[in-house]
Amino acid sequence: MADEPTIGEVVRRLEDVRQDLKEDIHGVVALVNQKVDGEILRLGQQAQDERHTALVDRVAKLEQQAAEKERQRIADRRLIFFSLVVPVLLLAIQLYNANRGA
Repeated sequence: MADEPTIGEVVRRLEDVRQDLKEDIHGVVALVNQKVDGEILRLGQQAQDERHTALVDRVAKLEQQAAEKERQRIADRRLIFFSLVVPVLLLAIQLYNANRGA
């Protein structure tokens, strides 16, 4: 009977085991929270990278559209010049030559 633990000693050992399990569970919960926080951080960074890429693409597209509008405006100016100014100049030259020769 000397080798058998007393009830008080059994209760104390069970309380120690309970406390150890409680600490272990808190440690596991902390690790899971860190993993979840890391995963949330990674997903947030990935979403931010996707938004950045989309924004860069949008800016590039807007710059391309602005350059196309500028090229179109230059082409329109040439068209106006050649369709309005050149015929008037040709008419003026013909009138000048007609008056000079007359």
